[in-house]
Amino acid sequence: MSIERLLEAQKQENQEIVEAILGDGSEPDAEYTIEHHFSSTNFDRLEKAAVDAFKQGFEVNDAEEMELEDGSVIYCFDAVASHKLEVELLDQACEGLLKLAKKQKVDYDGWGTYFIDENGEVRDDEQDEELDEDNLD
Repeated sequence: MSIERLLEAQKQENQEIVEAILGDGSEPDAEYTIEHHFSSTNFDRLEKAAVDAFKQGFEVNDAEEMELEDGSVIYCFDAVASHKLEVELLDQACEGLLKLAKKQKVDYDGWGTYFIDENGEVRDDEQDEELDEDNLD
């Protein structure tokens, strides 16, 4: 798929994710930690991608090795940024990161973040499950 098609699909996904998170009541004016995910079967390529992401201003975490269900191994890392949950900012970041992924021949696997409640507290799925369980008691 061409970089233009990938970018168009990612922009659509960015819009949908932001709408869903904010629609669920996450704080619109909060500063979010955005984790952009990369993976590859080739560690050297992934390492070069991490260096490029760092040069673009992202905080880069250490690469991890993961075994897939079929027994194959991939390597992955996150390029992390902090900013408001705004589609335009995400679109800009994704464009640069998709180009980086294509250049280094690694996979850009999208991005993620966490729900932030009205008190500015970050909540993840585990905390939501705990809250649900507490309400059942």
